Amino acid sequence: MLNALWAGMILVACAVALFKVIASGQGELLVPLTQSLFESAKTGFEISLGLAGVMTLWLGLMRVAEAGGFLALITRGLAPLFKRLMPEVPAAHPAQGAVVMNLSANVLGLDNAATPLGLKAMRELQTLNPTPATATNAMILFLVLNASSVTLLPLTVFTFRAQMGAADPTDVFVPILVATYCSTLVGLLAVAFAQRINLLHPIVLAYLAAATALVGGMAAYFGQLAPAELQRQSAIFSNALLLVLIVAFLLGALWRRVKVYEVFIEGAKEGFQVAVQIIPYLIGMLLAIGLLRASGALEAMLEGIRYLVQGAGWDDRFVEALPTALVKPFSGSGARAMMVETMRVYGADSFAGRLSSVIQGSTETTFYVLAVYFGSVGVTRSRHAISCALLAELAGVVAAILVCYAFFG
Repeated sequence: MLNALWAGMILVACAVALFKVIASGQGELLVPLTQSLFESAKTGFEISLGLAGVMTLWLGLMRVAEAGGFLALITRGLAPLFKRLMPEVPAAHPAQGAVVMNLSANVLGLDNAATPLGLKAMRELQTLNPTPATATNAMILFLVLNASSVTLLPLTVFTFRAQMGAADPTDVFVPILVATYCSTLVGLLAVAFAQRINLLHPIVLAYLAAATALVGGMAAYFGQLAPAELQRQSAIFSNALLLVLIVAFLLGALWRRVKVYEVFIEGAKEGFQVAVQIIPYLIGMLLAIGLLRASGALEAMLEGIRYLVQGAGWDDRFVEALPTALVKPFSGSGARAMMVETMRVYGADSFAGRLSSVIQGSTETTFYVLAVYFGSVGVTRSRHAISCALLAELAGVVAAILVCYAFFG
């Protein structure tokens, strides 16, 4: 499916560009397409280079956490859940701890920590893969949860809204929480259906109930704070938790008389190797995305949606925020740019400005996650990973639209 999708994206982009050239008689319209090829290659290399430092840091710390027994402790706490969601992963396997740490970082909005931890988890899952080029059930579930992960503290969205002059930059907090929870739940249900996972088991239901209570409690607590106080407390909470984790890693390792510096260096060496390994996969996906954007195919899709919405007699205000939704599966930075552009054109406190912010915070960048995570371990056959991840992303967008109409009219 990945091969067909990649080729299809490039062919659609070229077809749209060719149609525009024939219709206008202006051959220079092809120039942006060729430029996007070189820009995509440069961007992919720069992203990988930027990841190298962060991954070196976090894979080193992960090795310290593993040596200190921290990951084993977390794994034991979630072993009953993983036994049912990922039955092919043995109890107390290092993959379980890495998966938990990655999802925890995503939940807290710690993007710099989440990616290297996720790559570490994918490498551990790959050690259990009998067919290295094909994604396992556990890999697919992990990727979909990453692509749709709940984010309790969307600090980046708050920051951009403040910069764009929003009267209350945090008024989208609860809508984002609702939308991102819906996307994660749909992603889990889609994978459970495809893999025949029994989500009605009492233990699974207990964990889901606890997660729902946590999300609801966070929404209730932060939702009642004044905007300035919400930003202050959420920033303090996420950063303090990050430092507490690092201290806990070190103290646990020192208690076990681990040579922490040597262990850190040993783990850090993996970071650079992984960063180099993902370069071709990332560039390949980025060039297809760049061609789609440069050809105008995404803009044409948006106009088609507007036409259908107006024909059905529906309120079409949400269409103004859809550029963020259309770009989000392909490019996180592109989606942020679309969000900022929407707020610039329509206003940060407009319906479109708020909706684009909620969409930005509701899901992850599906194809980026797929290219980086699967590319890091050489997986080329993704099976049902893309369909489940895109379904989760669609659910997040639909939930964002509905909740914004409920909150902001």
